Amino acid sequence: MPRLSEVIAALDALWPPERAEQWDAVGTVCGDPDADVSRVLFAVDPVQDIADEAVRLGADLIITHHPLYLRGTTTVAAGHFKGRVVHTLIKNDIALHVAHTNADTADPGVSDALAGALDLRIVGPLVPDPTDPSGRRGLGRICELDHPQTLNEFAARASERLPATVQGVRVAGDLGSLVRTVAVSGGSGDSLFDQVRAAGVDAFLTADLRHHPASEATQHAPVGLVDAAHWATEWPWCEQAAAQLDEISDRHGWGLRVHVSRTVTDPWSSHHDSSGAPN
Repeated sequence: MPRLSEVIAALDALWPPERAEQWDAVGTVCGDPDADVSRVLFAVDPVQDIADEAVRLGADLIITHHPLYLRGTTTVAAGHFKGRVVHTLIKNDIALHVAHTNADTADPGVSDALAGALDLRIVGPLVPDPTDPSGRRGLGRICELDHPQTLNEFAARASERLPATVQGVRVAGDLGSLVRTVAVSGGSGDSLFDQVRAAGVDAFLTADLRHHPASEATQHAPVGLVDAAHWATEWPWCEQAAAQLDEISDRHGWGLRVHVSRTVTDPWSSHHDSSGAPN
C-alpha cells in the first residue's frame, strides 16, 4: 500500500504542477504525506456531494479537476461551504489533490478524453505548447471524423456520448453543413475562437459559450458551434485519469482501488425551452 506522497509523485509526473497557468491553484489541498492510500475517487468538482461520496466509499484520496480554492482565502471555517468540505475531508482522513490547467494541456489531457468520448481521430493540439518538442501537448485538440456528418448529426453524437445534463447541447450554425474536422476543448472555450478559425475546422465543440463571442464567431466564419455543459465536457477526463492511475498502480504493485464518481455536479437543475421555440 503506497503512501500519499508516493501517489502524489506519480500524479505530478502525469500532470506536472509547473505546467499549470500562473493564476491556477493545483496540487494537494489537504492530506498527510505519510498516510497510506488504498482507495481513490476521481471527480470534476470538489463539492460537498463528492466529499460525502468519498466518505461512504471509504476513499483515502480524492482527485478533482477543478480547484477547491482558486483564489486566496483567510478561513477554512465550516460555516462556509468550502471550509465544510475541508472539515469533512480532514475528519475522515481523506486527502484532496487537484489537476486543473496542468491536466488540460497534458498528453493525454482533458481534450484527448473529450475527443475519445466521441470517437474522434486526434490530429494535434489546437494551441500547441511551445515547450513540447514532440508537438503533442497543448490546449484543445484538432480532430477528424471517420465519416462526415451534418452539424446536426454531430451535435446529436455529442449529446449521446457525453454525460447527460439538463442543459444538453446547444448548436449554432447551418445544421445541414458537413462536418469533417472538429476542434474540441474541454471546459470554457470561447477564448479560443482565433485559433479555431486559424485551424480551418468545420465545427468547434466546447462549453460555456457566451452570446457575443459566439455571435461574432458565426458571423466571422462558417464554423458550427456545439456548446455542451462545462461539467460534461470535462468528466471523460476522470475515466482517462483513473485508467492512468490504475496502470501506475499495477506497475508498482500498489493494489489501489480506483473509482470514478458518477455524481452529476453540473450546477443546473432544470431547463425549459422558450415558448414556441424549436427543440
